[in-house]
Amino acid sequence: MKTENNFFKKLFAKNYRSRTISFLIIIVGYIVVEALMMSGNLSSMFQSLLVPVTCYIVAAIGLNLNVGVSGELNLGQAGFMCIGAFSGVCVSGALAPFISNGIVRLLMAIVVGAVLAALFGMIIGIPVLKLQGDYLAIVTLAFGEIVKSLINNMYIGFDSEGFQFSFVDNNLHLGPGGKALINGPMGATGTERISTFTIGVLLILAALFIVYNLMYSRSGRAIMACRDNRIAAESVGIHVANTKMLAFVVSASLAGAAGALYGLNYSTLVPSKFGFNLSILILVYVVLGGLGNMTGTIISTIVLVLLPELLRGLADYRMIIYAVILIITMILTNNEKFRGWMAKLKDSLSFKKQPKEVEAHE
Repeated sequence: MKTENNFFKKLFAKNYRSRTISFLIIIVGYIVVEALMMSGNLSSMFQSLLVPVTCYIVAAIGLNLNVGVSGELNLGQAGFMCIGAFSGVCVSGALAPFISNGIVRLLMAIVVGAVLAALFGMIIGIPVLKLQGDYLAIVTLAFGEIVKSLINNMYIGFDSEGFQFSFVDNNLHLGPGGKALINGPMGATGTERISTFTIGVLLILAALFIVYNLMYSRSGRAIMACRDNRIAAESVGIHVANTKMLAFVVSASLAGAAGALYGLNYSTLVPSKFGFNLSILILVYVVLGGLGNMTGTIISTIVLVLLPELLRGLADYRMIIYAVILIITMILTNNEKFRGWMAKLKDSLSFKKQPKEVEAHE
């Protein structure tokens, strides 16, 4: 009994409370949503938003690692999602004749999307991470637009001879049974929708596990040291470039995984979906939830994705109300008195501190 009490006290200790709450929000939320769907009390409109919400949460968690923990302003998250989405569509389409199980193809697409996005993140990160501040933001923004434009002019097909590729002009010559996977400006059409809410929730849990373990590790402390004081970090032997690269690549891989899940949720997907506005939208989720705060990122993403739909009955006024709510929320979250009140509320809801001798013994 004493061991169980110590376990729960440690689970909700100040250092690990945020991680525990993040996992609990996702698990409890999943149970509630599944119960609502099974009882038929969840409308089809909200059911259609379940997978996109999970995708945005994963992408926002990855961006928070980059912006909040590492301190680098990255505006290219939509570009990494784009890479993951269309690579995932290609993988699923190519494996469809050989693997009938959609879940297996979805998992393989997510892995490929994450790996390709991480690879591009590493390639882009070598020159980009030498920049700081606004310059870094502009270059990552340009990267996202370049990726979108390249895929907008790309034609990829698959037949018995393998993948075929064409750029700008559609010069694909597919054999019998062949299928065009990406059709330039038309994007991916005729894609089998195999994404599920359950896989999306598991992907969120995996993203939280990766990010929190990185944050609490020695590498995570090195990342935050580089963010707080680059010169001091270098003086104690931390390789700043490699440390920032780690955060950048992990962030890119999570965005790629989210993109693969997102791309396989629609029968038609165009590259213009992953434009500058999507990168800014994900950044809003991160800033509103709090830099470095994964729990806040989850809550803000869910609220900001669902809010426009909840206000849809107000017709032309819904986006005005949405913007006003955003402004009020940002003002409150940056108010010292409000933040102090929230800190007191958190302390009142937390477990009492363990005796010093117990902490020393542990």
